[in-house]
Amino acid sequence: MRIGIVGAGAIGSVVGGLLTNAGHDVTLIDQWPEHVEAMRRHGLRLSGTCGEHVVKVTARHLHEAQAIEEPFDAVFVAVKSYDTEWATALAVRHLREPGGVVVDFQNGLNDERVAAIAGRARTLGCVITIGAGLYEPGHATRTDTGKVGFKVGELDGQETARARELARILNDVAPAHVTTNLWGERWSKLAVNCMANPLAGLSGLGSAEVRSEPVPRRLAIAIAAEVVRVGRASGYEIEPIYGIAAQRFVDAMEGRGLADVERDMAAGARHLSGGRPSLLQDVLRGRRTEIDYLNGYVSTAGRRVGVPTPVNDAVVKAIRDHGVGRLKPDPKHLEALARILPGP
Repeated sequence: MRIGIVGAGAIGSVVGGLLTNAGHDVTLIDQWPEHVEAMRRHGLRLSGTCGEHVVKVTARHLHEAQAIEEPFDAVFVAVKSYDTEWATALAVRHLREPGGVVVDFQNGLNDERVAAIAGRARTLGCVITIGAGLYEPGHATRTDTGKVGFKVGELDGQETARARELARILNDVAPAHVTTNLWGERWSKLAVNCMANPLAGLSGLGSAEVRSEPVPRRLAIAIAAEVVRVGRASGYEIEPIYGIAAQRFVDAMEGRGLADVERDMAAGARHLSGGRPSLLQDVLRGRRTEIDYLNGYVSTAGRRVGVPTPVNDAVVKAIRDHGVGRLKPDPKHLEALARILPGP
């Protein structure tokens, strides 16, 4: 399989580098000039929980994609959610006909946006559960030790040969399997992103601290409870979140089993290795965040189905109020959010 990855950020680089290292034909396409040049000059350095590697990757600047002649069998769209449309259009332009597939390899629920451009028959979803960081050009770090790395699924829930083949290939990066509940997995990952990303971006805390420190952990549970309620009202059965049954988050915010959920979240944070959620990485680099496609998506969907989302609404406002490039992470930013939580 000839693979293109549009967006060689943290995840795109780790996946592209490890697939290349395993012998697959991969081309990384990215819009950060210094990163592309560093990969070309020195190779892509990988570190962290995937081990230490320097991989000679094929890397292209975005403007150089026009010169790619041989089509790809699969193109991973691995850009930020706000760049989905143009990245998908680029992917389709370089897709093999017939049989090529565009893989939605992003945070958020963007599969239908990808399908609107690529066509549903050429769209495949992939929920990513590995963690990664990209803090300097040419050097990506994997930060998790999870037992499952990828969940590949068709939009219609069918189990297909192409989904199995993609899962087989991704096993060279981290354990992967096919899911027949892509949307339930997407909502589960959306909950994770809504819990970890903005709280880390506001506070500067890392992935483990957001789940183990009392204030962000309590906020995260409230956020998850709203995501579960909205997802279910939208017609989806949410898969476990951090390995915890979705209903337990709802119960916790209704006064049943809160301490147990807090304990299980803290225990699950032990497999994390100093990672920073992607929204915090964006804040530290002065970049636009994906807040409108994470908690903002939940707020919008909640209004559509008549489910209140006060905590997610407050989180969105807290991020937006700082504007792009002006947010200075500080744990004090969480104090005002914590005051809106119910109970002791």
